[in-house]
Amino acid sequence: MKIISFDAYKLKWIAVIGMIMNHIAIAFYPILSLWILLPLYAAGGLTYTIMAFFVVDGYRHTSSLKKYITRLLIFGLIAQAFHPMVLGKTAVLPGLFMNILFAIILSLIVLFMYDRIKIRILFWLLFIIACIVSLFMDLLIVSVLVPLLYYVIKKENTRRTLPGIISGIFWILLGGISILGIMTLKNTPGMEQELQIMLENLGFGMELIIAAPTFSIGCFLGAILIKNYNGDRGKSAKWLFYVAYPLHLAIIAFISIALGLIEFSLFGF
Repeated sequence: MKIISFDAYKLKWIAVIGMIMNHIAIAFYPILSLWILLPLYAAGGLTYTIMAFFVVDGYRHTSSLKKYITRLLIFGLIAQAFHPMVLGKTAVLPGLFMNILFAIILSLIVLFMYDRIKIRILFWLLFIIACIVSLFMDLLIVSVLVPLLYYVIKKENTRRTLPGIISGIFWILLGGISILGIMTLKNTPGMEQELQIMLENLGFGMELIIAAPTFSIGCFLGAILIKNYNGDRGKSAKWLFYVAYPLHLAIIAFISIALGLIEFSLFGF
Protein backbone atom coordinates (compact mmCIF):
# COMPACT_ATOMS: atom_id res chain seq x y z
CA MET A 1 0.00 0.00 0.00
CA LYS A 2 1.37 3.40 -0.99
CA ILE A 3 1.49 6.05 1.71
CA ILE A 4 0.97 8.74 -0.94
CA SER A 5 -0.90 8.01 -4.15
CA PHE A 6 -2.22 10.01 -7.08
CA ASP A 7 -5.02 9.37 -9.53
CA ALA A 8 -4.78 10.27 -13.22
CA TYR A 9 -6.73 13.51 -12.78
CA LYS A 10 -4.30 14.86 -10.17
CA LEU A 11 -1.24 13.78 -12.14
CA LYS A 12 -2.48 15.47 -15.30
CA TRP A 13 -3.08 18.71 -13.41
CA ILE A 14 0.46 18.52 -11.98
CA ALA A 15 1.75 18.04 -15.53
CA VAL A 16 -0.21 21.05 -16.82
CA ILE A 17 0.97 23.29 -13.97
CA GLY A 18 4.57 22.18 -14.53
CA MET A 19 4.25 22.99 -18.23
CA ILE A 20 2.88 26.47 -17.54
CA MET A 21 5.66 27.20 -15.03
CA ASN A 22 8.33 26.09 -17.50
CA HIS A 23 6.90 28.19 -20.32
CA ILE A 24 6.67 31.23 -18.03
CA ALA A 25 10.38 30.76 -17.33
CA ILE A 26 11.23 30.56 -21.04
CA ALA A 27 9.04 33.49 -22.06
CA PHE A 28 9.94 35.87 -19.25
CA TYR A 29 13.55 34.92 -18.47
CA PRO A 30 14.84 38.41 -19.39
CA ILE A 31 12.88 39.95 -16.49
CA LEU A 32 13.09 37.09 -13.95
CA SER A 33 15.79 36.66 -11.34
CA LEU A 34 17.81 33.46 -11.70
CA TRP A 35 16.50 32.09 -8.41
CA ILE A 36 12.93 32.38 -9.63
CA LEU A 37 13.81 31.14 -13.09
CA LEU A 38 15.49 27.90 -11.96
CA PRO A 39 12.53 26.28 -10.11
CA LEU A 40 10.08 27.46 -12.78
CA TYR A 41 12.19 25.88 -15.49
CA ALA A 42 12.76 22.68 -13.52
CA ALA A 43 9.00 22.14 -13.14
CA GLY A 44 8.75 21.48 -16.87
CA GLY A 45 10.46 18.14 -16.43
CA LEU A 46 7.36 16.88 -14.66
CA THR A 47 5.17 17.45 -17.67
CA TYR A 48 6.32 15.05 -20.34
CA THR A 49 7.37 12.40 -17.84
CA ILE A 50 3.75 12.28 -16.71
CA MET A 51 1.99 13.00 -20.00
CA ALA A 52 4.01 10.42 -21.95
CA PHE A 53 2.84 7.78 -19.46
CA PHE A 54 -0.77 8.67 -20.22
CA VAL A 55 -0.10 8.96 -23.97
CA VAL A 56 0.91 5.29 -23.88
CA ASP A 57 -2.15 4.53 -21.77
CA GLY A 58 -4.29 6.33 -24.34
CA TYR A 59 -2.66 4.42 -27.19
CA ARG A 60 -3.42 1.10 -25.51
CA HIS A 61 -7.06 1.90 -24.82
CA THR A 62 -8.16 4.18 -27.67
CA SER A 63 -10.96 2.90 -29.84
CA SER A 64 -9.60 4.85 -32.81
CA LEU A 65 -5.96 5.81 -33.21
CA LYS A 66 -6.93 7.88 -36.26
CA LYS A 67 -9.32 10.03 -34.18
CA TYR A 68 -6.72 10.31 -31.39
CA ILE A 69 -4.11 11.64 -33.82
CA THR A 70 -6.65 13.91 -35.52
CA ARG A 71 -7.49 15.61 -32.20
CA LEU A 72 -3.80 16.12 -31.51
CA LEU A 73 -3.26 17.51 -35.00
CA ILE A 74 -6.12 20.03 -34.71
CA PHE A 75 -5.01 21.39 -31.34
CA GLY A 76 -1.36 21.19 -32.42
CA LEU A 77 -2.06 23.44 -35.39
CA ILE A 78 -3.89 25.94 -33.16
CA ALA A 79 -1.03 25.92 -30.64
CA GLN A 80 1.59 26.31 -33.36
CA ALA A 81 0.22 29.78 -34.15
CA PHE A 82 1.46 30.97 -30.72
CA HIS A 83 4.23 28.46 -30.00
CA PRO A 84 7.04 30.34 -31.82
CA MET A 85 6.27 33.55 -29.91
CA VAL A 86 6.69 31.76 -26.58
CA LEU A 87 9.44 29.18 -27.05
CA GLY A 88 9.95 28.08 -30.61
CA LYS A 89 11.18 30.95 -32.78
CA THR A 90 14.85 30.95 -33.70
CA ALA A 91 16.85 32.36 -36.55
CA VAL A 92 17.85 28.77 -37.38
CA LEU A 93 14.29 27.42 -37.66
CA PRO A 94 11.91 30.41 -37.80
CA GLY A 95 8.44 29.03 -37.22
CA LEU A 96 9.50 25.48 -38.12
CA PHE A 97 10.20 24.20 -34.61
CA MET A 98 7.08 22.15 -33.87
CA ASN A 99 5.24 22.00 -30.56
CA ILE A 100 4.84 19.03 -28.25
CA LEU A 101 1.51 17.88 -29.70
CA PHE A 102 3.27 17.08 -32.97
CA ALA A 103 5.92 15.24 -30.96
CA ILE A 104 3.16 13.19 -29.33
CA ILE A 105 1.78 12.34 -32.78
CA LEU A 106 5.26 11.19 -33.80
CA SER A 107 5.54 9.06 -30.64
CA LEU A 108 2.17 7.42 -31.40
CA ILE A 109 3.36 6.60 -34.91
CA VAL A 110 6.47 5.02 -33.38
CA LEU A 111 4.32 2.88 -31.06
CA PHE A 112 2.13 1.85 -34.00
CA MET A 113 5.21 0.86 -36.00
CA TYR A 114 6.55 -1.11 -33.05
CA ASP A 115 3.36 -3.18 -33.00
CA ARG A 116 3.03 -3.65 -36.75
CA ILE A 117 6.60 -4.04 -37.99
CA LYS A 118 7.84 -7.49 -37.09
CA ILE A 119 11.23 -7.11 -38.77
CA ARG A 120 12.94 -5.45 -35.82
CA ILE A 121 15.94 -4.09 -37.71
CA LEU A 122 13.52 -2.24 -39.99
CA PHE A 123 11.67 -0.81 -36.99
CA TRP A 124 14.88 0.44 -35.38
CA LEU A 125 15.96 2.07 -38.65
CA LEU A 126 12.60 3.87 -38.78
CA PHE A 127 12.95 4.76 -35.10
CA ILE A 128 16.29 6.44 -35.86
CA ILE A 129 14.56 8.45 -38.60
CA ALA A 130 11.84 9.41 -36.09
CA CYS A 131 14.55 10.57 -33.67
CA ILE A 132 16.05 12.77 -36.39
CA VAL A 133 12.61 14.25 -37.14
CA SER A 134 12.11 14.87 -33.40
CA LEU A 135 15.09 17.24 -33.41
CA PHE A 136 12.71 19.75 -35.02
CA MET A 137 10.20 19.37 -32.16
CA ASP A 138 9.92 20.17 -28.46
CA LEU A 139 11.96 17.88 -26.19
CA LEU A 140 14.00 16.49 -29.06
CA ILE A 141 14.60 12.69 -29.00
CA VAL A 142 13.14 12.40 -25.50
CA SER A 143 9.72 13.01 -27.05
CA VAL A 144 9.82 9.65 -28.87
CA LEU A 145 12.13 7.69 -26.56
CA VAL A 146 10.18 8.09 -23.31
CA PRO A 147 6.81 6.83 -24.63
CA LEU A 148 8.52 3.86 -26.27
CA LEU A 149 10.18 2.97 -22.96
CA TYR A 150 6.84 3.22 -21.16
CA TYR A 151 5.42 0.87 -23.78
CA VAL A 152 8.10 -1.84 -24.06
CA ILE A 153 9.32 -2.23 -20.47
CA LYS A 154 7.43 -5.14 -18.92
CA LYS A 155 8.26 -5.00 -15.20
CA GLU A 156 5.78 -2.46 -13.78
CA ASN A 157 7.98 -0.77 -11.16
CA THR A 158 10.78 -0.38 -13.69
CA ARG A 159 8.35 0.81 -16.38
CA ARG A 160 7.07 3.58 -14.14
CA THR A 161 10.45 4.88 -13.01
CA LEU A 162 13.14 4.16 -15.61
CA PRO A 163 11.83 6.40 -18.45
CA GLY A 164 11.80 9.45 -16.16
CA ILE A 165 15.27 8.64 -14.87
CA ILE A 166 16.67 8.22 -18.39
CA SER A 167 15.00 11.48 -19.44
CA GLY A 168 16.55 13.25 -16.44
CA ILE A 169 20.01 11.92 -17.25
CA PHE A 170 19.61 13.07 -20.86
CA TRP A 171 18.83 16.65 -19.78
CA ILE A 172 21.69 16.68 -17.28
CA LEU A 173 24.12 15.65 -20.01
CA LEU A 174 22.69 18.00 -22.64
CA GLY A 175 22.51 20.90 -20.21
CA GLY A 176 26.00 20.23 -18.88
CA ILE A 177 27.49 20.04 -22.38
CA SER A 178 25.68 23.26 -23.35
CA ILE A 179 26.98 25.13 -20.30
CA LEU A 180 30.52 23.81 -20.87
CA GLY A 181 30.44 24.88 -24.52
CA ILE A 182 29.03 28.33 -23.75
CA MET A 183 31.51 28.96 -20.93
CA THR A 184 34.38 27.86 -23.15
CA LEU A 185 33.34 30.36 -25.81
CA LYS A 186 32.74 33.06 -23.22
CA ASN A 187 36.24 32.66 -21.81
CA THR A 188 37.90 32.55 -25.23
CA PRO A 189 39.33 35.96 -26.17
CA GLY A 190 37.61 37.52 -29.17
CA MET A 191 34.63 35.15 -29.11
CA GLU A 192 32.19 37.34 -27.16
CA GLN A 193 30.46 38.72 -30.24
CA GLU A 194 30.23 35.27 -31.88
CA LEU A 195 28.72 33.90 -28.66
CA GLN A 196 26.09 36.63 -28.60
CA ILE A 197 25.19 35.98 -32.24
CA MET A 198 24.90 32.25 -31.58
CA LEU A 199 22.56 32.78 -28.61
CA GLU A 200 20.39 35.15 -30.64
CA ASN A 201 20.19 32.63 -33.49
CA LEU A 202 19.17 29.89 -31.08
CA GLY A 203 16.63 32.13 -29.37
CA PHE A 204 18.24 31.54 -25.95
CA GLY A 205 19.73 33.68 -23.24
CA MET A 206 22.53 32.73 -20.89
CA GLU A 207 19.96 32.36 -18.12
CA LEU A 208 18.18 29.54 -19.97
CA ILE A 209 21.45 27.79 -20.70
CA ILE A 210 22.24 27.81 -16.99
CA ALA A 211 18.71 26.61 -16.16
CA ALA A 212 18.72 23.74 -18.67
CA PRO A 213 20.12 20.98 -16.39
CA THR A 214 17.46 21.72 -13.75
CA PHE A 215 14.87 20.24 -16.13
CA SER A 216 16.15 16.86 -14.96
CA ILE A 217 14.87 17.54 -11.43
CA GLY A 218 11.32 17.62 -12.75
CA CYS A 219 11.94 14.38 -14.68
CA PHE A 220 13.11 12.59 -11.54
CA LEU A 221 10.18 13.94 -9.53
CA GLY A 222 7.83 12.87 -12.32
CA ALA A 223 9.17 9.32 -12.08
CA ILE A 224 8.40 9.33 -8.34
CA LEU A 225 4.87 10.60 -8.97
CA ILE A 226 4.19 7.99 -11.66
CA LYS A 227 5.50 5.27 -9.34
CA ASN A 228 2.81 6.39 -6.88
CA TYR A 229 0.01 6.39 -9.47
CA ASN A 230 -2.82 4.34 -7.96
CA GLY A 231 -4.43 3.34 -11.27
CA ASP A 232 -7.64 5.31 -10.66
CA ARG A 233 -8.82 7.68 -13.38
CA GLY A 234 -10.35 10.20 -10.97
CA LYS A 235 -12.38 12.98 -12.54
CA SER A 236 -12.60 13.13 -16.30
CA ALA A 237 -9.68 15.10 -17.76
CA LYS A 238 -9.85 14.01 -21.41
CA TRP A 239 -9.77 17.54 -22.79
CA LEU A 240 -7.56 19.15 -20.12
CA PHE A 241 -4.25 19.07 -21.98
CA TYR A 242 -5.83 19.65 -25.40
CA VAL A 243 -7.39 22.94 -24.24
CA ALA A 244 -4.74 24.05 -21.74
CA TYR A 245 -1.86 23.75 -24.21
CA PRO A 246 -2.85 26.28 -26.90
CA LEU A 247 -4.72 28.47 -24.39
CA HIS A 248 -1.77 29.04 -22.07
CA LEU A 249 0.57 29.67 -25.03
CA ALA A 250 -1.79 32.35 -26.33
CA ILE A 251 -2.05 34.03 -22.91
CA ILE A 252 1.72 34.01 -22.34
CA ALA A 253 2.32 35.31 -25.87
CA PHE A 254 -0.02 38.28 -25.46
CA ILE A 255 1.42 39.14 -22.03
CA SER A 256 4.92 39.04 -23.56
CA ILE A 257 3.77 41.38 -26.33
CA ALA A 258 2.23 43.76 -23.76
CA LEU A 259 5.51 43.80 -21.83
CA GLY A 260 7.46 44.55 -25.00
CA LEU A 261 9.46 41.31 -24.83
CA ILE A 262 8.40 40.07 -28.28
CA GLU A 263 6.64 41.27 -31.39
CA PHE A 264 3.34 39.85 -32.57
CA SER A 265 3.52 37.11 -35.18
CA LEU A 266 1.64 33.95 -36.05
CA PHE A 267 3.38 30.66 -36.79
CA GLY A 268 6.72 32.46 -36.43
CA PHE A 269 6.45 34.53 -39.61
